[in-house]
Amino acid sequence: MKETAVAPAAAAVQPTNAKPAKELTRQQKAAAVIISLGTEKASQLYQYMDPEDVEQITLEVAKLGYVDAATTESVLNEYYQMCMTNKAVTEGGLEYARAVLERAFGAQTADMLLDKVTKSLKQREFSFLNKADEKSLYAALQHERPQTIALVLSYVDPEKSAAVIDELDPERQVKVVESIANMESASPAAVKIIEAEMEKQFSSIMTTSNVKVGGIDYVADVMNNLDRASEKSIFDRLSTHNSELADEIRKRMFVFEDIVTMDDRSVQRFVRDCDPKDLVLALKGANSEVANKIFSNVSTRMAQSIRDDLEVTVNVRIRDVEAAQQRIVGVIRDLEERNELIILKGGKDDIIA
Repeated sequence: MKETAVAPAAAAVQPTNAKPAKELTRQQKAAAVIISLGTEKASQLYQYMDPEDVEQITLEVAKLGYVDAATTESVLNEYYQMCMTNKAVTEGGLEYARAVLERAFGAQTADMLLDKVTKSLKQREFSFLNKADEKSLYAALQHERPQTIALVLSYVDPEKSAAVIDELDPERQVKVVESIANMESASPAAVKIIEAEMEKQFSSIMTTSNVKVGGIDYVADVMNNLDRASEKSIFDRLSTHNSELADEIRKRMFVFEDIVTMDDRSVQRFVRDCDPKDLVLALKGANSEVANKIFSNVSTRMAQSIRDDLEVTVNVRIRDVEAAQQRIVGVIRDLEERNELIILKGGKDDIIA
């Protein structure tokens, strides 16, 4: 069911610290707001809702029963905050909205509200593309400019995006990957134009505000889903004219914690090339799963030595721990490029023992 703005009632509600008596689902919260409005105002609100939404919310109202005052007040306050957030984002964009919300609710609440709203907006925009299979999506995008392909793929899950990129020629692959990585926001006008083009083969939705799309983290997810031949081709070409971006994407593709997904032989292989001091520093900030994975793949003597060093290594700076972890990740990536170990990527690698 779509989120429903209830500014008339919510505007009268001030932020409260009262804890709700019980947790409500999103649908139940909408029903609680409708009940609090009263029949006259609720009927006016219904005029702006789709028939299926009216049917769903009416069913929730019928099932909801009694809602105590504390819960109702909490729900109305939540809707009030979301209405303010949507209004600020629509009128002035994300930075304007952040300034308004921080002044009204503080930095922490502002971040939470903006995160919730931008995720909601992104889920609505281009949502029709999620119904299309990879072949249909590629057929619709194959003749578009790389920047257009990048924008559209930024609204699609990484695995589907990877399938489309796999089908592109090497030169266009690089341009699309680079465009996604450098993307920060999309203007409503640009998205509307592209949606109008996509409407010829899919359905169309409208956008109302700038939202964060793409970025290096996203393109790293896409690259993790590519086959190794395409990945190597893209990185080789990208490195020739934008080595910094290529290196940054590589860093995001495999992190220290991902060691737990590696097979035992691969762990045993990279440990041999690691500086023992780096292992101690890295494990100082590692979770128990990573530590157990490493300890189970070294000799008893080495494991005890690392544990002894961990006990006497105190007052370690976080940046030193992260630097050591990054050096180990570098060792792993180098060994993978030389085919001396395996990093499992996106469930796409079949291993023969």
